[in-house]
Amino acid sequence: MADLFPEIRPLVTHSIRVQVPHVLYVEECGSSSGIPAIFLHGGPGAGCKPLHRRFFDPERFRIVLMDQRGCGRSEPHAELAENTTWHLLADMERVRAHLGIERWLLFGGSWGATLALAYAETYPDRVLGLVLRGVFLCRHQDINWLYEPGGASRLLPDAWQEFQETIPLDERASMVEAYRRRLDGQDELERLRAARAWARWEARAATLQPDPRLVERFTEARAALSLSRIEAHYFANGGFLEPDQLLRHAERLNGIPGIIVHGRYDMVCPLEQAWALQRAWKTAELRMIPAAGHAMTEPGIREELVRATNEMAGRFA
Repeated sequence: MADLFPEIRPLVTHSIRVQVPHVLYVEECGSSSGIPAIFLHGGPGAGCKPLHRRFFDPERFRIVLMDQRGCGRSEPHAELAENTTWHLLADMERVRAHLGIERWLLFGGSWGATLALAYAETYPDRVLGLVLRGVFLCRHQDINWLYEPGGASRLLPDAWQEFQETIPLDERASMVEAYRRRLDGQDELERLRAARAWARWEARAATLQPDPRLVERFTEARAALSLSRIEAHYFANGGFLEPDQLLRHAERLNGIPGIIVHGRYDMVCPLEQAWALQRAWKTAELRMIPAAGHAMTEPGIREELVRATNEMAGRFA
């Protein structure tokens, strides 16, 4: 991945207790005097990785990575109590104040884009700009597209069959709810089986070309459990958002610069979501990547995201 910036280590790490029982892991990388930028990971429940530091020029950005509640190095792992979108927005504000940051750039993909939009619409005065990838509006139809029959299942029938076979026939009227029951259950083996099936389906849908390494990372036991359990919790509750909330409030973003990077053949979050957002958010630019799906590691998406952060650095230097 030569188009990314070199590997770097954190300047400092923080453990921030936000609300019982949650303690957040937060790290700062790059330049302590650089442009503040927060990386918002996907899922919800995926956590941050060292790779995520490399989308920003470390000489120009003060890079903040935060593992959201219940995932990554935040504790307790896969915890659902006091874990909603609004808790995460409050956590971002707590982190911003703790680090003494007035305004920052938001960088988020998939669920991270959802969270970035919700934050920017709630706290527009705290936002310098947004770089979004694989926009997920978290509407009812967006959740159903990936997790219920009739959407991505029609394009990936072999992978869907494996995902579906984890659930008995008489429970398939709502796949999200059926998985949620198993992921919240007391049977540890059944919970892990469901977690890996959920994570495998998502990983197989994420790239235009098959990527066995991505599937392997997603289905590692600890990663799969937090991803699947927290996602099912959020999606069974509509992301804890009002219907169509992010689009209805998008006028609050006008005046905030934005770059939206989206793969034309995104099977997780179809391109229509980014298209609808850009039509409502007039100060954003949509960049469609012709030969790409959803994952930020796909070459065209990766290159465009680095270009976007460099452009934002030039704008705010």
